[in-house]
Amino acid sequence: MKKATIAAMFDEEKLAALEFSLKKEGATVQKRLEETLAQLYEQTVPAPVREYLDSRAAPPPRPRRPARPTAKERPNPSGEEGGV
Repeated sequence: MKKATIAAMFDEEKLAALEFSLKKEGATVQKRLEETLAQLYEQTVPAPVREYLDSRAAPPPRPRRPARPTAKERPNPSGEEGGV
């Protein structure tokens, strides 16, 4: 699915403090916001709608190529048996 950007206003000093505290935990504001949005989506959007969107986002299965024949399976242009 195509990604969208969300902008939010937040006090600069509070953001710096939040980034500092999250860094100690090995996290980032960006990652935590993404996790929170995903959780909000799961809690808010009905399951049938989520399933429909997921089915549209999944790429269609690609047809598999047939295996290439080995040298023994390829026809010999000279007509001799087992030639390489």
